[in-house]
Amino acid sequence: MKKEERIKRFKSLSSTERQELILKKMKAKGIEVGSGVPNKKYENTEVYELINIVKCFPELRQKNN
Repeated sequence: MKKEERIKRFKSLSSTERQELILKKMKAKGIEVGSGVPNKKYENTEVYELINIVKCFPELRQKNN
């Protein structure tokens, strides 16, 4: 799927669907919400983009204790 198609598909999703998709991708890559390191440079642009997107959803950063 081309980048433009992915962007269009992502924008067509509801907020809840976006959150679910992001969490699914993060889980598949073994990334835990809130695991980003401040001032860390990530080599993988997809990981960097996911971290930036999750910053837009503060409820995703809350860990269940």
